[in-house]
Amino acid sequence: MEHRPMILRVLIHAPTAASLVRARNNAANLLREAPDAQVRIIVNAEAVSAALDSPRSDTDSMTLVCANTLSKLGRMAPPPLQTVTAAILTIAEMQRDGWSYIRA
Repeated sequence: MEHRPMILRVLIHAPTAASLVRARNNAANLLREAPDAQVRIIVNAEAVSAALDSPRSDTDSMTLVCANTLSKLGRMAPPPLQTVTAAILTIAEMQRDGWSYIRA
């Protein structure tokens, strides 16, 4: 029987502006060391405004933005940012599906 390594799947949660900086750096560092990894950054609370106001081309395509926070702010997430209904639900579902959770 052939052994196939599991794909590393990491969800990095950033609820603050400072944690978004760490999450983006962590994602870039992880992908440099493990290019086959699947990485997502999920932002809610104050990190949403930070993500919208300071785009980062190397990590925005892997960033999930909480629609609840967007609604409270009266803003929309432009592509390549992706919107999810609720950060808490997405975090729980991804953990259920085997993603490793890290809070930045």
